Amino acid sequence: MRFHALRGSSLATLACVLAGSLALSACATMGGDDEAPAADGSSSAEARQPLARGLDQASNPDPFPSTYRGLPRENMAIVGGTVFTGAGQKIENGVVIVTDGKVAAVGDASTPVPAGYRVVDARGRFVTPGIIDVHSHLGVYPSPGVSGMSDGNEATNPNTAQVWAEHSIWPQDPGFNAARAGGVTTLQILPGSANLFGGRGVTVRNIPSVTMQGMKMPGAPYGLKMACGENPSRVYGGRNSSPATGMGNVAGYRAAFIAAREYKAKWDKWREDGEGSPPTRNLQLETLAGVLDGSVLIQNHCYRADEMAVMIDIANEFGYEITAFHHAIEAYKIAPLLAREGICADMWTGWWGFKMEALDAVEANAALVDAPAGSCAVIHSDDAELTQRLNQEAAAALAAGRRIGMNISEERAISWITLNAARSLGIADQTGSLEAGKRADVVIWSANPFSVYARADQVFIDGGLAFDRMNPAYQPLSDFELGQPGFGLPAANVLQGAR
Repeated sequence: MRFHALRGSSLATLACVLAGSLALSACATMGGDDEAPAADGSSSAEARQPLARGLDQASNPDPFPSTYRGLPRENMAIVGGTVFTGAGQKIENGVVIVTDGKVAAVGDASTPVPAGYRVVDARGRFVTPGIIDVHSHLGVYPSPGVSGMSDGNEATNPNTAQVWAEHSIWPQDPGFNAARAGGVTTLQILPGSANLFGGRGVTVRNIPSVTMQGMKMPGAPYGLKMACGENPSRVYGGRNSSPATGMGNVAGYRAAFIAAREYKAKWDKWREDGEGSPPTRNLQLETLAGVLDGSVLIQNHCYRADEMAVMIDIANEFGYEITAFHHAIEAYKIAPLLAREGICADMWTGWWGFKMEALDAVEANAALVDAPAGSCAVIHSDDAELTQRLNQEAAAALAAGRRIGMNISEERAISWITLNAARSLGIADQTGSLEAGKRADVVIWSANPFSVYARADQVFIDGGLAFDRMNPAYQPLSDFELGQPGFGLPAANVLQGAR
């Protein structure tokens, strides 16, 4: 008889049966409605023993903790540059004071520089917050792009909410270094979009690291990658399984959240009263339950306006919020709705037409989404090369908006790759703008970042110098790049690493 498969009241009942009539009177009281107090008068919920390790998510809510420590840093004052704070200000001849890796003050030339601080001369240059790429597959689809490293899509079931992108990240991906040379200080690494629920994404700090944990941003909320539209129905319809249509997609989302609601209710009840056996832990439903309690943010791949509206209805049906729609080719059609719902739209400027749902695009998409009060327009990459030039993608969106008569300032548009991007990841209280108390993620540009000629001269992450275009000592290389053909050779008169 398999006693080990039984728990709680089931095992107790079996013991009574085996004990026979001598114990009948004692067993008759077991399983009743009234909860017997413990010897000290506490309830069973208070007195129960903790579950074995790994069986209760609440006992270890962070099983893969960040070991991020940041780079060596010093207190400094960046002076003389044109500062875009990311929060709507443009300061000529500005000063940014950095103390212990945090922004201590931002102001004009009259801002006092504390004694002993290193002075960084930014005259003739521009200073912005670090760029945040909210949609990246670096590390999970790394370079070189070979099948043995293609770890971004667990395309085995329409619902793979149980997988976590961080477990596929290869920190040696040279793309991280290339992105840093383009001013990117923070990224959200997401699973792919083959499934209705693709799994958890993770926010990382763009520093060299041997491990994923060494990059993982402490305290950043997880995101759940969802996908609507053509991808899931194409992948699974091609296998003659569900979902094969848009209506199959929606049925799949709803069924999953019904199951998640039931799972969450069972755990909530057991935690409250301690009666009976605890539910069996389910990693898939655990992630979905996190969406329902707000601890896991929805990052929703979705192109068409009509499908975004349906996804909003599903969120309302089950009582959760959508943080961001990704790609959002038709977001301009529902810009007021997105603003009212507090949903970010994470978009490209020039990518369109590569499939039917990406056809009805306009280059001014971000500018139009940005127009309503309360909006959250974001420019993203979804690409290892575009992430190196997100400032140019934002510039193209700004130019497109101005061409149709919109009056958008550069100090507002910079938020599309800084502060709004931080909002999209739930980290705007920590980074995304040059404001006192926030992380000192700073880029000094050779020219106006909205110019195609601008290059990131220096990149600071938490006040530590992470990249310096003029100093090869601060142009990190992946271990994978060492010894590869062409290593150490200049390209286009630019030293190795100075991309």
